[in-house]
Amino acid sequence: MARLASCRCLEIIIPCCVFVGLLSVHSPGFASAAQIDTAQHHLDQGAALLRQGKLKAAEESARKAIQLNPSSAEAHHLLGLILFKSRKPNEAAETFAHAIKLKPAYAEALTDLAKVYLLQGKTVAAEQAFMRGIEADPKHVESYLNLAQLYEQQRDLDAAKKTYQSLLAVVPTQPNALFELATLYDIQGESKAARDTLSRLTKANPEHADAWYLSGRIAEKNNDLVEAAHAYQQAIAAKPDLVDAHYNLGFIYRSQNKPNDAERAFLEVLRYRPEYAEAHMNLGVIYTSMNRLEDAEQAYEKTVALRPDYAEARYNFGVFYELHRKDMPRALAQYRKYRELGGRDDRVERIVGATFR
Repeated sequence: MARLASCRCLEIIIPCCVFVGLLSVHSPGFASAAQIDTAQHHLDQGAALLRQGKLKAAEESARKAIQLNPSSAEAHHLLGLILFKSRKPNEAAETFAHAIKLKPAYAEALTDLAKVYLLQGKTVAAEQAFMRGIEADPKHVESYLNLAQLYEQQRDLDAAKKTYQSLLAVVPTQPNALFELATLYDIQGESKAARDTLSRLTKANPEHADAWYLSGRIAEKNNDLVEAAHAYQQAIAAKPDLVDAHYNLGFIYRSQNKPNDAERAFLEVLRYRPEYAEAHMNLGVIYTSMNRLEDAEQAYEKTVALRPDYAEARYNFGVFYELHRKDMPRALAQYRKYRELGGRDDRVERIVGATFR
């Protein structure tokens, strides 16, 4: 059955408005009011250029801002972001460190410095920097999330759970923390805790498709197909192209002997992913049960054309030819292919007339 996968990538996030008014903290002894105003202009310009991916021009603006107001931690932070994006991690780390020296309780710079440390393989230093970011700002979401992800990468799931729980203690409906915590509960077999956490998430954020999908998966594992179907329906309502939800819903309808509903679900799968061989095979099974043999044969043919090495499809295709088309030569051809692919079934062995070795 289809399963949800995710991929995390190291990235320093640059929100559109993060640099507005960043020079509010400065030491008047280093810059005049006019210099500060001009530096602010260069800082805003550098932030805009960075968002546009114009790194060289952005760096020039950031350095002008620093030249005009050397005591601005925010200007050094901006330069660090640019250097990181420019694949200069060592220089970025030094620049972030300088920003933190100017402003020790600078959660954003601490978190970004930790990300550079991770890239450099300095996991202990990264962990410490993330923790300092949380101390500097107990509601700094990104510090918690990155620290928890670090623990997950280290396979310390209990520490990751505690970090997500700590974030939720200060930001109770933070969606990423709720979803990742529920995922960890599910991995560790804590089904009730996972369901309760997902319920909190979907109540606060009814359009969270992944939360509904995971809820469906957990309900399915608990053999609560009615709840699972409802969850998958909600996931699809939130994200109509969530193919795995359509597929799993179709599988449930098939098991509940609802062929028309199952057909619609698998056709939705194929609308988004025509190459999904498993969906074609399930349509073959459904059409056979509805005595739509021409449609069934076409579905099986499409399946094995897409995946010639799909043993289960070869077996079902053989059964189709044997029992419904009464065409034993074609059935034997599919059964032999099934065996060649490693499939083993006593009945097939008897029909083919070979002994399993």
